[in-house]
Amino acid sequence: MAEKQTPREENMKRSNVLAIASAVLMAAAASSAMAQAGQEIRIVLPEQPANLEPCGTIITNVGQILSQNVVEPLTVIDPKSGQPQPKLAIEWTQVDPVTWRLKLRGGVKFQDGSDLNAEAVVFSINRMLGGKITCSNIAKFGDAKLEVTAVDDLTVEIKSDKPQPILPTLLSVVMVVSPRTPEDKAVNDPVGTGPFKLSTFSPETVVLDAFDGYWGQKPEFTKATYVWRPESSIRAAMVATGEADLTPSIAIQDASNPETDFAYLNSETTAIRIDTAQPPLDDPRVRKALNLAIDWEGLAQLFGDDVKRASQMVVPGINGHDDTLEAWPYDPEEAKKLLEEAAADGVAVDTEIKLIGRNGIYPNGAEAMEAMMTMWQAVGLNVKLTMLDVADWLRYLQKPFPEERGANLLQMMHDNNKGDAAFTIPIFYRSSGNYATLSDPGLDKEIDAALAATGEDRTKSFKAIFDEARKEVVADIPMFHMIGYTRVGTRLDWKPDITTNSEIPLAKIHLKD
Repeated sequence: MAEKQTPREENMKRSNVLAIASAVLMAAAASSAMAQAGQEIRIVLPEQPANLEPCGTIITNVGQILSQNVVEPLTVIDPKSGQPQPKLAIEWTQVDPVTWRLKLRGGVKFQDGSDLNAEAVVFSINRMLGGKITCSNIAKFGDAKLEVTAVDDLTVEIKSDKPQPILPTLLSVVMVVSPRTPEDKAVNDPVGTGPFKLSTFSPETVVLDAFDGYWGQKPEFTKATYVWRPESSIRAAMVATGEADLTPSIAIQDASNPETDFAYLNSETTAIRIDTAQPPLDDPRVRKALNLAIDWEGLAQLFGDDVKRASQMVVPGINGHDDTLEAWPYDPEEAKKLLEEAAADGVAVDTEIKLIGRNGIYPNGAEAMEAMMTMWQAVGLNVKLTMLDVADWLRYLQKPFPEERGANLLQMMHDNNKGDAAFTIPIFYRSSGNYATLSDPGLDKEIDAALAATGEDRTKSFKAIFDEARKEVVADIPMFHMIGYTRVGTRLDWKPDITTNSEIPLAKIHLKD
């Protein structure tokens, strides 16, 4: 029989129990606070970024790391309405057809401690348009010439050489950088106003740390780590095992878990650009034969049941998309006939044509290029495949093109989630376009008129240009409007949308309760 304890002993025992319980609760609270304060998110990408230059965020593997995380634009596009929304610019007014005024957000700091002001925005736009650095984002502006001035500390005036009715939309690709950024060389240590600052960029990883001085809503993570694995199955397995939290792109065959895998119509259009300046590709019959030689139904098996055939370089819902424009059919006999006609007229249709693919551009991308090469060879074309990493591939994508390039076809995937065909047509079809191989003064005039138009006239003009590009110019081989497949770890509350191929804003990713 246990001895009866005295009141003093009972009080001491009760105090000890309370102390132990209190210590346990404090430790648990401290552990929870530490976990909350030190949350890390790990993202596995399909390919290593070629660089971390903020002027290249339209390139998927750069934008998914930097955009709205390290650097921020003047405006952002609402993925549902396609309309520009405030970001670093909070208001904009069109003074006259060629002049806009922007009001900037006050109290914003760059990660190096300098202030966001009108001079910093003037610097960022001039750095982008000045021609001293290779700037992929400038492609969205076509050949627009802008004069940017600071009216006061938080007001910027932008004058253009011709009307820019959607300038606030165009400003969504202007990533604002610290005025301490070198103006005449690309950087791999970007400094912006975003919620994260760059900590590490190595051949193995990119690490971002939370920026304590961020002006907006603080993310739930204090650290973001990016790694890259080219194999879709490995990326999917990393998320399944918890080694990574999400991967923005997996192949359809790996999207096998409805709890973690999400399909979505993204803003990307896969295509092959034809170098129309190089023989025999300078003959439109050869370009038409290239389109007709592809077994589109068979090729679609590499992209998934929900993929949509493309007849033009923008997805449905973008202003200027023509729903009535039909995609190229599969007609190998007609392709052979066109090549025979061209050969009879002296066109060297047996010239070797280089098919330039990009490693990791999209799931099953290399397999798609191998299949298309085989189909072209079957109708008598001498096509040879070369797969390149993104840095080498970019040399062929944007001007100035390599002089020794010869006849070539370029695998590409074009993203337009900005709501307007102005982000597509001048890039590919105007003589000055950063990706264009064409030189057609008549088409240039049509494009300029369309870009200056508004309302229904703008829509009709864009549709007419897409119609001409498909039926007469034939500067490309539109393939598919893509269905994306993303795997998201079970601890995250986040789903992809039409912008995911351009950016993954960490502040919009939440932890499940």
